[in-house]
Amino acid sequence: MSGRLDPASPGVRRVSRGRTITESDVAQFAALTGDTHPQHTDAVWAAGSRFGERVAHGMLVLSYAVGLVDFDPDRVVALRRVSNAVFKRPVKLGDTIHVESAVEAVESLDAEHALISCGWRVLNQDGRLVVRATIELVWREATDRVGGSPPAPPIDDDFIPIPL
Repeated sequence: MSGRLDPASPGVRRVSRGRTITESDVAQFAALTGDTHPQHTDAVWAAGSRFGERVAHGMLVLSYAVGLVDFDPDRVVALRRVSNAVFKRPVKLGDTIHVESAVEAVESLDAEHALISCGWRVLNQDGRLVVRATIELVWREATDRVGGSPPAPPIDDDFIPIPL
């Protein structure tokens, strides 16, 4: 099943489109973040490493996973937490990843918002798990309102929303 994230109930599952990780992606991520570890940026050094070749940064893979999931901008208020991220195997240049997402829990925050917890499995083109993580989103419940900006969720000391 594909389509936008739907918090109708725990157990709802979605599969994203795929994205191939390129040498350019890795080089640009290294330049943007300053993470120029030779495992990612030096083919000669990486050839002698545990993986035998350059691999994508784990955070690049997780970041691309966020971009692959089709979040509804009218409903997703903020990414609240990324937790339990485990990088299971390297993503090589030329690998294609996609995300399998499952709603694990829905917790009401107030009359207009819920906290949605999703389990993510990032898989490569062979269906092998490369990353798993739990993602929490602040979700705006459906309203009958037409037009205008939606109200911001309440903010407390433990929660500062970060727009996607």
